[in-house]
Amino acid sequence: MTSFSELGSPSPGSAAWRALLALAVVFVLLATTGWTAVRSHAGASNPLSASVDAWRHGTLGGRALPDPYGSPRTLSRWFDSLTKAQTDRLVRRYPLTVGNLNGAPVALRYRANRVALAQARTAERKRMDDPRLTPLGRADAAQRMHRYQDLLRAGRQIFSFDPSGAGRAAEVFGDLAHANRVSIVVPGVDTNILTFEKTGRPYTATVGMARALYENERSHAPDIKTAVIAWADYTSPAGIGMDAATGKLAAQGAVRLRAVVNALPSLSRVSLMCHSYGSVVCGIAARDLPPKVTDIAVAGSPGMRAAHVSDLGTSARVWAMRDSGDWIEDIPHLEFGGLGHGADPLSSGFGARVLSAAGADGHAGYFEPGTTSLDNFARVGIGAVTSVSCGNGDDCTAGLR
Repeated sequence: MTSFSELGSPSPGSAAWRALLALAVVFVLLATTGWTAVRSHAGASNPLSASVDAWRHGTLGGRALPDPYGSPRTLSRWFDSLTKAQTDRLVRRYPLTVGNLNGAPVALRYRANRVALAQARTAERKRMDDPRLTPLGRADAAQRMHRYQDLLRAGRQIFSFDPSGAGRAAEVFGDLAHANRVSIVVPGVDTNILTFEKTGRPYTATVGMARALYENERSHAPDIKTAVIAWADYTSPAGIGMDAATGKLAAQGAVRLRAVVNALPSLSRVSLMCHSYGSVVCGIAARDLPPKVTDIAVAGSPGMRAAHVSDLGTSARVWAMRDSGDWIEDIPHLEFGGLGHGADPLSSGFGARVLSAAGADGHAGYFEPGTTSLDNFARVGIGAVTSVSCGNGDDCTAGLR
């Protein structure tokens, strides 16, 4: 780690100058947001942990249940050995566990999460009238109740759900169990159960991003079996504070991202579409992702915790885009004492394939229908990589077939 004595009298443009600039940014963050922006669901226990603990002590047919964190392949084989009556019993007893279990059949996860969402909705309805809560607490309960009601609408495929804390969820568009191509949308800061989808500016939220991507992929390749996952199943930073400037939450998210990728059908080809802080998650996850991940595309990235594409340790193609009006261009792209996320993925020295983001209009507009940025994401997702639109004069399709 660089010390202050080593910085000397830095000149503009030097590494030391950039390090001091990064420190200045951090001090501004501390002054305006504090060391961390605490985000919690007041009074809530951890229902998912309680469900997993009950699973660990449970039995089925007189035999202990398998390790919920075992390999997806082992868990898949175990589920295949069960009767419908047995899986029905598991869904009734442990809906949160089954709904989040990598290795459980996709359709069973959807069904279990409907049960878990219905239970969570009932709990929030009770909280709405709880006199022990403040008006703010009752308003939070009402917001959550309505969000759970939305997620329970017919036809929605909720792949994971956790009401604990600020809440996490993932939703699938398409037939995931039989998809040949799977795209996973990994969002950035301020992603939680209440911001998972939005009525106003829908394409700035995870659900809207994924739905737009799925529709674009289908329009380009109606004969390809595609699926898109709106993956808000990690704890993201709340606001642009210290959590957003470090990699702690990204590292935790990377573990969860690897787990879901490893649980996807083995014959599918997977692309990661990573926005903002989500690109930090994808950068950390990259090294241990399986070969079925063919592409990692980032937009509005603060960095991927790497100095060069080769540092990511992945065989996947790495793509990067940024709108000319995206404010993230102005942040210091460096890593200093654990703060910051490394080189700018759009820099010539990083080595990513640069895509056009035409039409994106700022930091949150990359998935807006009609934009070149969304079109490029879709072409990467369906494997039509030779037909993408390059940016910054980059020959981004060089060497591709």
